[in-house]
Amino acid sequence: MPSVDDLLADLIGGDESRAETAAGLLAQEGAAVYPELEKLLESADPDERWWAIRTLAGMSQPRGDWLERAVGDISADVRAAAALALVSHPNEAATAALIQSLSDNDNVVAVLAVRALAAIGPAAVPGLIEAFESSGGRARIHIMRALAQLRDPRAIRLMMAAMNENSAAMHYWAQEGLEALGLNMVYLIPD
Repeated sequence: MPSVDDLLADLIGGDESRAETAAGLLAQEGAAVYPELEKLLESADPDERWWAIRTLAGMSQPRGDWLERAVGDISADVRAAAALALVSHPNEAATAALIQSLSDNDNVVAVLAVRALAAIGPAAVPGLIEAFESSGGRARIHIMRALAQLRDPRAIRLMMAAMNENSAAMHYWAQEGLEALGLNMVYLIPD
């Protein structure tokens, strides 16, 4: 096996195939490569930060605080990589950062944040419900999408209220959530 230094050189060398192989091999080293990854995470080069996140994502137990911090990176690519890593490695501590990402200008980041929040599970529900009222249009839709995927009864009241909003996307996700909870009844008035 190549040395850690050689793998790090491959990771940031510009050859994607070699970098992907290096990321996998470095991930197998686990915490032993944290000092090197930390340096990459502090790099001014977004590609180096992205490859550090990619390597962390391949670990069985990556540093969740680093993934959480990277969700707020200035690079949309790094933010997306961090959110995707949190899909595979749910971290309740990242809930607030992921909720903030639901209003990201990059829709890929926002959609991956929805998936990461769904992976966190019921612990994300209170924060999502609380953020709904103070969020803007797109973020509210993403919040409803996450709640629909979480299928938590605590969101029923919010979903019912969202059915009355003047947004087809909001209506869609609220209806999806209600149906997932078994609340898709239709009432007909008999003739």
